[in-house]
Amino acid sequence: MQSKKHLSTVCLTAVLACTAPVAHSEITALTVSSTTPIGSYKSIPYVRLEGEAVGELDPTEKIPDLEKAARLKNGRVQYKTRFVLITPEDPKRSHGGLLIDVPNRGLPISHAFYNSPRARPLMIGSLDAGIGFLEEQGFMVAAVQWELGQGIELPTFVDEKGSTRFVEAVGFAAVRDMARYLTDDTSKQNPLAGAVRRTYAVGYSQTSRFLKSFLLNGFNVVGGKQVINGFHLVGGAAGQLPLMASGTGPASVASSTPGPAVPEHRGVHEEPFSYDELFVKLSARKEPVPKLFVTHYNIDYMGGRASLTRTGAEGSKERAILPNMRMYDLAGAAHLNVREQDKDCEFAHGQLDWSAPLRAQLVALNQWVASSVAPAPTTLMTLRKPRDNESVFSAPRYLPNAVVMVPVTDADDNPVGGVRLPDVSVPLGTHGRPNAPVSKSVCRLAGSYKPFATTARERATTTDTRLSLQERYPGGLNEYVMRVRQASDLLVAQRHLLPDDAAVIVNAAAEEKLFAPTPTLPIFRSQGNLYNCKLDITSGKWQCPQIK
Repeated sequence: MQSKKHLSTVCLTAVLACTAPVAHSEITALTVSSTTPIGSYKSIPYVRLEGEAVGELDPTEKIPDLEKAARLKNGRVQYKTRFVLITPEDPKRSHGGLLIDVPNRGLPISHAFYNSPRARPLMIGSLDAGIGFLEEQGFMVAAVQWELGQGIELPTFVDEKGSTRFVEAVGFAAVRDMARYLTDDTSKQNPLAGAVRRTYAVGYSQTSRFLKSFLLNGFNVVGGKQVINGFHLVGGAAGQLPLMASGTGPASVASSTPGPAVPEHRGVHEEPFSYDELFVKLSARKEPVPKLFVTHYNIDYMGGRASLTRTGAEGSKERAILPNMRMYDLAGAAHLNVREQDKDCEFAHGQLDWSAPLRAQLVALNQWVASSVAPAPTTLMTLRKPRDNESVFSAPRYLPNAVVMVPVTDADDNPVGGVRLPDVSVPLGTHGRPNAPVSKSVCRLAGSYKPFATTARERATTTDTRLSLQERYPGGLNEYVMRVRQASDLLVAQRHLLPDDAAVIVNAAAEEKLFAPTPTLPIFRSQGNLYNCKLDITSGKWQCPQIK
C-alpha cells in the first residue's frame, strides 16, 4: 500500500472476460485516486482511500426505466460512483467487519455517529478521527455515493417529451454492488480482498429511509445470498425513500421530505410502516432476513411520525417486534447533534450526546452477527396521543386511520421510558421538546434544552414548576455525581452504554460548574475530641459522630 497520492485504474476481469456476458451486475473497474495515512490505532496504521468505481447492470434487472437507458457495446448499462474507504493499511488486521456508510445528502455519517466526543460532536460529513472509536474497534468503513448530484453518474434516457431523465434507483444498485465487491472479490485489485467477513450498513435520516427502501425493494439479496448482514437505521422515523422513480435533476427525486410547508408530500410516509410488515414481504420473497437495529430520536416522534413504525397505519396498538430486530428510543434526543446555537431558535438546542448509545449499539450489532450474542432488548418510550396545543406533525390526510403518538413525559417534562441517559434520568434540565420556529429546519430538528433554576429562590421568581438544582440535589455536586455514576453503571449493565463512555459521562458530571464544590471535613478536632464527618446526601446535612 502506497503512503502518498497515486493513480491506478484497473480492469477487474481478464481481457477476454471483459467482453463476455456476466451475470446480473458487478463492479467492473475501480480507480483509487489518493491514499492518505490517517494515523495508527492500537498500533495498526490506517489509511484513507478515495476513488471511483464503475459498475455494469443487466438492463432486465427490476429497476424502473433501466431498460430505456443507453447501453454499452456488451448490452449492459453503466454507472459510476465515488467512494471513500477508511481501513487498516493491511485490511486483514481489521476485525473483519465492513461498515457501509450511506451518505446523507452526499455527506458521510459514520464518524459523526460513532467517533464524536461528548462536548464537541463532529459535523455530519466529517471523516475526522474524533475519538477514533471505529478505528480502535477495527472496523473498515466504505462511504458510497448514491444520490443524483452528489458524486454518482447515473444512466439516463430521453422520455416521450424529449426530457433527459436519470434512472435514480441505480443508487440502490451502486450501494449493493460496492458492498458485494468489497466483501466477495478476491482479486488483488480489491483494496479489501479477503479481509471482510461481515458487512453492515448505517443510515441517518434520509439514508436510514434509503436502507429501509433498499430492503423493501429487494436489493439486499443477489442469487439467494444476503449482501448486508446487519443494518443500523438511525433517525429515519416512519419514512421510506421514493428513489424508484426517475427524475429530471438537478436534485434527486429523494431530496425533499414532508414538513410544515408540505405535510401531504407523498412517497415518504407510505406503507408499510412497521418492520414486521417489511419482514413479511422479505419472507414472501424467500429472502434471508438480516439483523436490524432501528433507533429513534425523541424529536422523530414530534416531527417525523416515528410512532407509525410501532403501530402501522391503523390505530395506536403496538405491533410485534420480531426476534431478528431491536428498536431503541433515545429519550430526550434531538435529531441533530449540534452545540452551536442558531440565533433564530427560541430555546437552546438539544444538548444530549447521542453518539455514546450509538457506539454501544454498533458493538452489540457486530457481536450479534459475528457471535450470536443477543443485544439488549428493545427499549421504547411510553407513548400517548398528542394534546391540541403541541407542535406535532400529525398524520397526513391520505392515511385517515393513522394515529401519530408522542412520548409521555414526567414532572420535569422529560420523556418516560426508552434509553434514558444520565442527562435525562439525573437531569439538569428538560430535553427533547420541539424548538421554535418549526418552520426553520435547524430549530425543528435540533430540539430544545431548558435548564432548571439553580436555587429555590431563583425558581420562586418564575412560573417554573420544575424543582431547582438545589432542591433536587441537596447534597450538591457529590450527590449529583453519585447519582450519575449509578445511572451510568446501570446502562452499562443493560448494554446501552460502553464502560469507556460511562467513565466520560461521570467525569463530565464531576466537572459540572453549576454546582459549587462541596467542602469535605473527613476528620477534625474540637475541644480535644476527634470527629469523623460525612455528608448525608438525603438531608443535605453533615453528620459528625465522635471518634472514640
